Amino acid sequence: MGNDACHHCGRDSYRSPSVAVDAVALREGDSGTEVLLIRRGKEPYKGMWAFPGGFVDYGEDPEDAVIRELEEETGVDGFEPVALSIHGDPDRDPRKHVIALFYLVEVDPESLPVAGDDASHAEWRPLDQITEEEISGDHIRIIEMLRD
Repeated sequence: MGNDACHHCGRDSYRSPSVAVDAVALREGDSGTEVLLIRRGKEPYKGMWAFPGGFVDYGEDPEDAVIRELEEETGVDGFEPVALSIHGDPDRDPRKHVIALFYLVEVDPESLPVAGDDASHAEWRPLDQITEEEISGDHIRIIEMLRD
């Protein structure tokens, strides 16, 4: 078995949480405010709606990661990410302890999303029509924040 000691402090079995980013893109549509969501193509939460996002790569700035993930999962270019919310509950993700950084990201409102990477579908959804039963994990907290 390999050495799991932290190379900085020497603690054995050193573990730390993973960091994920999620892009929150909004536009005004015919039915009011719309949010860009993806339908998850993989577990956890396969088939449910979520904000486009994923894990920050080692050595990557989270602001760069959120723009990268948005483009990978929706084909939409984003810019000017602004920190919106942080979710850090150790049990929020069934895979492991994941701290999620949600960013409000500017996009061209005429962008036509095309699913890619981990997404099976991507589309603009009316904010007032999204239900807790169809959204993955704790992303409903962001939906509720946006509605307020």
